[in-house]
Amino acid sequence: MLGLGGLRYAEALTSTQPLIRPPGGQDEEHLIAGCIRCGKCMETCPRQVIVPAHLEDGIVAMRTPTLDFSSNYCDFCARDNGGSPLCVASCPVLALSLPPEAKAEQTIIGKAEIVNDWCLAYRLTDCRFCFDACPYEAIELDEMNRPAILPHKCNGCGACESACVSFSNGSITSGASTRAVSIHPARAR
Repeated sequence: MLGLGGLRYAEALTSTQPLIRPPGGQDEEHLIAGCIRCGKCMETCPRQVIVPAHLEDGIVAMRTPTLDFSSNYCDFCARDNGGSPLCVASCPVLALSLPPEAKAEQTIIGKAEIVNDWCLAYRLTDCRFCFDACPYEAIELDEMNRPAILPHKCNGCGACESACVSFSNGSITSGASTRAVSIHPARAR
């Protein structure tokens, strides 16, 4: 039985929030067990969306690759690399790995979610940045030009999140802690 100190120690070892991982890193146990924290996946990412996990993400996950869509998105860069994303191809220990038959763009790295209360389009401002940015047509607009995610088409690339302007330029809503559209790990559901 763990005492209070042991419980706090155990909590510090693991993340309280699931992390969004690069393509091929969706098996969290495989990634954590195999990753040597070399940073090659981060160095090779042409869009610079792969960043190291921090201490607050848990000691076990620290310095492992995670995705940050604050200024760009994952395009799976497989078209330029013979079918395998550069991060997967650069991993020397196969901690990032896709099944041989898998197409990179079909990998689900997460799912987009919209918080309607924070979304500018739901305030009828005609904002449609997320819709215009989505390369997979995973967002549709209703009759009032408000966005809705099509979960069966969304792979979590982050294009919508990186394009969302709800968290900048004074358009922030009271209580908002992220952009109105953000990516969440698919395995967190």
